[in-house]
Amino acid sequence: MQEPTISFRIHDDKENEMREILTTVYDAMRQKGYNPINQLVGYILSEDPTYITTHNNARSLIRRIDRDELLRILVKSYLEE
Repeated sequence: MQEPTISFRIHDDKENEMREILTTVYDAMRQKGYNPINQLVGYILSEDPTYITTHNNARSLIRRIDRDELLRILVKSYLEE
């Protein structure tokens, strides 16, 4: 008997990782009293890491995300919903 083929999508995994990172960064900024949306927009537009707090390692986490890929996913998500 042949075992079922296991399939996975790397693209979905990458999007899930981005979502987890953004959620962690968002929560860290809220905990520190910042407006997370404004701070994330500032970071995305400028790529200046000082927009992101170092609390809970948020600044290091956000730098793991490719900004161009993040923008592509955000626009795609916005237009598809």
